[in-house]
Amino acid sequence: MITDETNTALLTAALNNAAWCDAVCSAHGLSPHYDDRRLWLSAHRTPPLYPDAVTLDASVAAPRVLRGIDTDSPGCSVKDSFAALDLTGDGFEVLFEAQWIHRPAGTAAPPAASGGLDWTRVATAGELEAWEAAWDGEGSSGLFRPALLTEDIAFLAGRRDGRIVAGAALNRASGVVGVSNLFAGAGASAADTDAAWAGVLAEVGARWPDLDVVGYESGDDLATALRHGFTPIGPLRVWLRTH
Repeated sequence: MITDETNTALLTAALNNAAWCDAVCSAHGLSPHYDDRRLWLSAHRTPPLYPDAVTLDASVAAPRVLRGIDTDSPGCSVKDSFAALDLTGDGFEVLFEAQWIHRPAGTAAPPAASGGLDWTRVATAGELEAWEAAWDGEGSSGLFRPALLTEDIAFLAGRRDGRIVAGAALNRASGVVGVSNLFAGAGASAADTDAAWAGVLAEVGARWPDLDVVGYESGDDLATALRHGFTPIGPLRVWLRTH
């Protein structure tokens, strides 16, 4: 049953994610904005993997979303935070679907092996470049800019023998902490992913112990998050303009 509490948690997760998208795009010199708090929009194409719009109200109509973004440029995408839109008639296809997840502050996680990782917060532009290279698996393209190294954003690096092999990005916004871009290295086993989640959540608890944690996941990654104390609170859908 969907409760008012669940609806509030879902909206908070969407707001937190919009704030993360806003920070990434602003770091690239763009000027995204909020449209009456019902939408987050960027009139100019956003960096790879980041949407041009994020809905913040389940009732917002497709025309209102699309008129504020550059639908003519390749790669235009919309994060439909409530899986409520149908953009198929506008040249979009569903890129992926996922579940928003929520974890109350202070939730106990199941025991997990540390994986021998030493967790630290990325502090310099050079470390951020190394973090992105480890996350991407092929190298850094400059997606994450040094301007993101702020008090409210933390790139966590899990190191083994001094080398980054796991990590995640955290953003504090809308009264919660969002977790995104979690990785456990190429060819990671279930145990490696469990160790990454355990390490990241331990760092969240140490830094922001009174804040709930949100994010979104799908498939095996969703199952792993649920093992670590998260609850699914609602679906989202990402649309990609294909023609």
